Amino acid sequence: MKFAAVLNRDGGTLRTTDLAAFSDRMRQTLEAAGHSLSIDVVAGKDVVESLDSAASHRAVDVVLAGGGDGTISAAAARLMGTKKALAILPAGTMNLFARGLGIPQSLDAALKSFADGEIIAVDVATANGRPFIHQFSIGMHAKMVQLRQGMEFGSRLGKIGASAKAAWATIKNPPAMNVTLTIGKAEMTTRISGIGVTNNLFGEGHLPYADNPSGGVLGIYVTVAQQRAELVKFLFNVARGKWRDNEHVEIHQADRTVLKIHSGSRKFRAVMDGELVRLEHETTIEIRPGALNVLVPASIAEAKAA
Repeated sequence: MKFAAVLNRDGGTLRTTDLAAFSDRMRQTLEAAGHSLSIDVVAGKDVVESLDSAASHRAVDVVLAGGGDGTISAAAARLMGTKKALAILPAGTMNLFARGLGIPQSLDAALKSFADGEIIAVDVATANGRPFIHQFSIGMHAKMVQLRQGMEFGSRLGKIGASAKAAWATIKNPPAMNVTLTIGKAEMTTRISGIGVTNNLFGEGHLPYADNPSGGVLGIYVTVAQQRAELVKFLFNVARGKWRDNEHVEIHQADRTVLKIHSGSRKFRAVMDGELVRLEHETTIEIRPGALNVLVPASIAEAKAA
């Protein structure tokens, strides 16, 4: 296969990686398995242009994207609905989509798994037509990300620490939003502290990622917790993957949901795959089954086929 690698030198762990040495290992590993490879190491501001070029190149079979959540989400958006496949280098903080695909969590191990990997089709979700691969969320998560952006950190551990500080600040002053959520024929209007809509249901007992990335459903997680103790328990359960143990979380699933905001949406933001975006007054979220081809370890593809 013909690989086109786009590495965001400003993204995730690649900021502290010797990219010249890693690029050499990429070539050795993939070429030894009979593949060909081009590598584009770019600054964060040039990632989208480089991904556009890789995705539009007729000879490319696989776009290998390395960077944080924003880089991987941008790559998926460009490959959605095409025959080209996405290979993910897990260079982010949590690498949740990569975990759901069974991709090893070190750069070199992931690279080796791609050498004899296989292509499968997985789902993508869209919010008002804009693709996301992990989660669209409002309320608590969006406020935490917004607060974290105002903090300085230069490493993965630094980002985790900043996230913890932002979480505590959010717990002390949680958001409250009046929303209407339509799921199928059912409609609920309520005051929430957070809603997360996910590309397939999160698995239980681990970090928040989907066990089945081709399950064909949205996971819809609604929390109405407002008291400090309730919010602490909620975040603790989220970290442990114990969603169903929390009495303040409702879990639904559907192939489409409509979210309407009644609390003056101009002052609110949403988070899509880790990136802050403007929250529209009304957002339609849909699942797109099998819309993205991904390269995964052969063992994962075999298990899915079985």
